[in-house]
Amino acid sequence: MTTLYTDALLTDAEGARHGWLLTDGSTILSVGTDADPLPQADEVTSLEGARLCPGLTDSHVHFREPGLEYKATIASESRAALAGGITSVFDMPNTVPATTTIEALEAKTALGRAAAVTRYAAFFGATPGSLAEVLRLSKDLTPGIKIFLGTSTGAMAAPEARELEDIFRASVDLGLPIVVHAEDNAIIAANTQAAVARYGSREAVPVDEHWRIRSEEACFRAAAEAVELALRTGAHIHIAHISTAREARELLTPGPTAGKQVTAETTPLYLDPVLADPAARTNLHKINPAIKTPEDAAELRCALFDGRIDTIATDHAPHLRAEKDGGALTAASGAPSIQFAVPMMLTYLPGELVVAKMSKGVADVFGLENYGLLRPGYRADFTIIRDTFEHVISDADVLSPCGWTPFAGRPIHHSATGILG
Repeated sequence: MTTLYTDALLTDAEGARHGWLLTDGSTILSVGTDADPLPQADEVTSLEGARLCPGLTDSHVHFREPGLEYKATIASESRAALAGGITSVFDMPNTVPATTTIEALEAKTALGRAAAVTRYAAFFGATPGSLAEVLRLSKDLTPGIKIFLGTSTGAMAAPEARELEDIFRASVDLGLPIVVHAEDNAIIAANTQAAVARYGSREAVPVDEHWRIRSEEACFRAAAEAVELALRTGAHIHIAHISTAREARELLTPGPTAGKQVTAETTPLYLDPVLADPAARTNLHKINPAIKTPEDAAELRCALFDGRIDTIATDHAPHLRAEKDGGALTAASGAPSIQFAVPMMLTYLPGELVVAKMSKGVADVFGLENYGLLRPGYRADFTIIRDTFEHVISDADVLSPCGWTPFAGRPIHHSATGILG
């Protein structure tokens, strides 16, 4: 059956233009402007001026399954994703068991594809002793190799230096990008020790010390070392959740994503001009790396415009509300943001930019074919973005069983809905 979408603001990395789009349900058949004659179709849907975009991909999520289903499930979080305009997700490996073997990767992928209402793929996690498994990977098994250069939730250690270099070299032949969580453990440990000495105990360190403990220097040093290793080995690295102006200024290059050896991602929580103020943050906004300063957020937004940052992802990471209680060293790190990320970003970023970074940008980083643009022959997954009356986000809106959002109390003026082809 064919469907014709009319009166649409067609929006992708090539810009926004009024027109129509015809699909057979799986593939885009044709696209036209208002000046072009409308083709015949079995069904006609007027979008009444709403944005019709390529289906957006969140290339950094933690859906908690297997092993952590008491927090969330692939089914629940994919429903939240689709309600927020996300049609594809790439899930991170720090589950229980961790996705550090081919068998675990295949099992998790099968689970995700059966349970998710979005498209689903899972990253492979490289840890000490992983080289033999890495050599068995292929592009049809995973979008990339995730390495935690700095311990975060799930405590997945990085391989030692020699094996790490071998994995970087192997990734070149495999044609897989390496996604790095870049924070320096030694700097974090020293900052932690100093904070505990200052406040008297781990429990007494307040949550507003988190961004000083997981500091700019901790992020920059680890990211710089990863870039150096990539340049030496020829590997393509994608630096996850860039949080500092210094990383954007000194490690990243502007311009088109395709062909870059060093690419980067940031998230709505680091871009947000409100949350950039430490006084606006609570334990609900404690994430790793930490949200930094207004200057950092402003530079990251600039880096989106000039191409230094290539993708936006959410790092969606639900925890039970009780797990977020505590201070800088005791509250769980991570926040569930996938349901409201797109409409929230549209309060301070242009729609064309957000769409480009979450569609064509992802396609260029991960080598996805026929995805990310509104062109004939491309995948017929869509995100529809509509202007709405002001809505103040509430925890009561949350679809995830964790039941809370770091954006509670914030007004939005758009809705985003995903349609899977």
